[in-house]
Amino acid sequence: MITAFVMIQVEADRIPECAQEISELQGISEVYSVAGDWDLIAIARVRKHEDLADVIANQLSKVQGVQETNTQIAFRAYSDHDLEAAFSIGLE
Repeated sequence: MITAFVMIQVEADRIPECAQEISELQGISEVYSVAGDWDLIAIARVRKHEDLADVIANQLSKVQGVQETNTQIAFRAYSDHDLEAAFSIGLE
């Protein structure tokens, strides 16, 4: 699985709409509104690099209001605390 963090600048009056539209894209697992130089950060999780190119270049970047993106591809995860918590819900 390939994980990428996509920092996104959008038109100020379209932040909620862009966040919602981006969150509905196949391959995007989460979208956060953030403070700082970027308006949104999306987490993409896909099987192949080609899928990542499709999600970002062909879909996310074409959402109305998206002005700029910067993508960081993760090499390795050092903590699976969140994954363990997600899979242990209801199990005791």
